[in-house]
Amino acid sequence: MLERVAGTALADAPVIPVSAETGAGLDTLVAALDTLLTAAPLPEPARTRLFVDRVFTIKGAGTVATGTLTGGCLSASQTVEAYPAGRRIRVRGLQTHKHDEAKACPVTRVAANLTGAERDELARGDVLAEPGSWSPTTVFDVAIRPVRDLERIPGRGAFKVYVGAAEVDAKIRLLDEPFARVRTAEPLVLDVFDRFVVRESGRQRTVGGGTVLDVGPPRAADPRHQSFLARRAAAARGDLPHLLIEERGAIRAEDVALLTGGEPPDPHDGWCVAPAVRQAVRDAVHDLLGAFHRVEPLEEGAPLGVVRQAAGDAARRAGAPRAGGLSDTLLDLLASEGSIVRTSTTVRLATHRVALEERADDVRTLLERISGEHEALPPTVKELLHAGTPRDVIDAASRAGNVVRISPELVVAPALVDRAVALVHQHAADGITVSTLREELGTSRKFAVPLAEWLDSQGITRRRGDVRFPRED
Repeated sequence: MLERVAGTALADAPVIPVSAETGAGLDTLVAALDTLLTAAPLPEPARTRLFVDRVFTIKGAGTVATGTLTGGCLSASQTVEAYPAGRRIRVRGLQTHKHDEAKACPVTRVAANLTGAERDELARGDVLAEPGSWSPTTVFDVAIRPVRDLERIPGRGAFKVYVGAAEVDAKIRLLDEPFARVRTAEPLVLDVFDRFVVRESGRQRTVGGGTVLDVGPPRAADPRHQSFLARRAAAARGDLPHLLIEERGAIRAEDVALLTGGEPPDPHDGWCVAPAVRQAVRDAVHDLLGAFHRVEPLEEGAPLGVVRQAAGDAARRAGAPRAGGLSDTLLDLLASEGSIVRTSTTVRLATHRVALEERADDVRTLLERISGEHEALPPTVKELLHAGTPRDVIDAASRAGNVVRISPELVVAPALVDRAVALVHQHAADGITVSTLREELGTSRKFAVPLAEWLDSQGITRRRGDVRFPRED
């Protein structure tokens, strides 16, 4: 016996002689097991899994599934999901060690009386768990080692993988030792650090076993990924979400929970983003905006589409996936940090201010052309451009409030708007029409109509038919 367990995890285990016929040694065995259980650490809280190993029916009760419960608790009347099929089932009742229980907790043997599932709809190897808490997989990466009498796992051949209560056909691709990629014929419900055994199908012999490290690996098992497998092998469970995010660059928060069982750290708009990706995007966006502001100092900001593209390109260079919505999330992250300001159409550095003082002469000329004797009937934007006023000055002056843009083709002096607002309040009792506004301002309908509509859009007036009143709120 000692020779057979030499070099294994049982090498230093106590050997207790027991007789099944006379019962000799049973008390000693029970005491040793009690001592072992007392010293053993409590299992870490994890996602619930009931590994189904038997399914049968009981007359008057219906379908019963038995198995080992790990991770979390099950309750009577709870709705569970049968994986990998995805069928919802209700737990009618629970038994552990032939005693009815309202709630069963790990690690223990459980018999679950089920409603909503026939006997032939469940099989050995299935898992009962909370709905939506697992993502079955047919491809996973592992740390694997051969049994003692083999130098290495065979690189070719057909294999059987045993994990939980499941037995499935599999192919194994060896990576840099001790890692491998396993592909199974049927989906399995796996967690990181699950243990498994591999048997060679043809020779009917056990060839190795190991630990699951990645239940949703990237397509390429390149050296970078294998370096992360090495870090996973040495990591604590609480480190897994951070390692996953670091490797993927950016990943949806729901996938972090499915692939690691851990809480997604610092999610934003449904995404978890690695610090390296954030920094790469931050640098790229700041460089782009800095260059844009130097070339276009009067523009409010760079076009949103251009900045969005730059953010996405920088994220992918840093290792993030190409995914819809990720670029906007990255820009929102920068905005939440306070380093950029994003509008519906533009993005600018938070420190950027339109430098109108550098174009003071152009702004002064613009105001002269729409003020004084021209105030009530100013030239249109097209006419201003024809007269030599630069478009960027018109746009910047509008944003800065030096002039008021009442429509895409009309800008007016703030004094004209002030007069219009005063007239609205002067006619508050009976309201004011466009005709009255036109007459008292000395302008034309060409200006009076868009000015009245602008007052509505700014919440200064409310329209009732053809009459406008001051908005009280």
